[in-house]
Amino acid sequence: MVQLLLAASLCGCVATTPRPDTGGQRVNPIPISLALEEIITTGIRQRLLDSASARFGTMLAGERTLDGRQEIVVCGTVNAETSPGVHGGDKPFIAKVYPQAASSFELVAMGDDTDAARLQIGGSCRAAGLPILDPKTRL
Repeated sequence: MVQLLLAASLCGCVATTPRPDTGGQRVNPIPISLALEEIITTGIRQRLLDSASARFGTMLAGERTLDGRQEIVVCGTVNAETSPGVHGGDKPFIAKVYPQAASSFELVAMGDDTDAARLQIGGSCRAAGLPILDPKTRL
């Protein structure tokens, strides 16, 4: 009986990687304008080792208002060199742009090319209503 209680008490102790927070609310899909694309690509490039080599894949965007603050959520992928001549594979990302705050950019999460990161970020994008299709894993 003691072993059963001990086992039951440990069931809730499994550590999991937290999902990137996209606010928990679906977005209204919007087209990505050239101005918005520039904000996104500039913000992502600032976080890469070799920003000049960045190649962006599909990006989807949607807008919503949370706590009275308008935000644009963006899901996409980027591939950049990790060392000279070697591309690191598509990295999924989630970002937010705040139009009312001078279009400030916030990188919510950027994964690596592992399946765990792809599934985690992909799940958050789907929950927001921005499912990205990817050759390795459906994001």
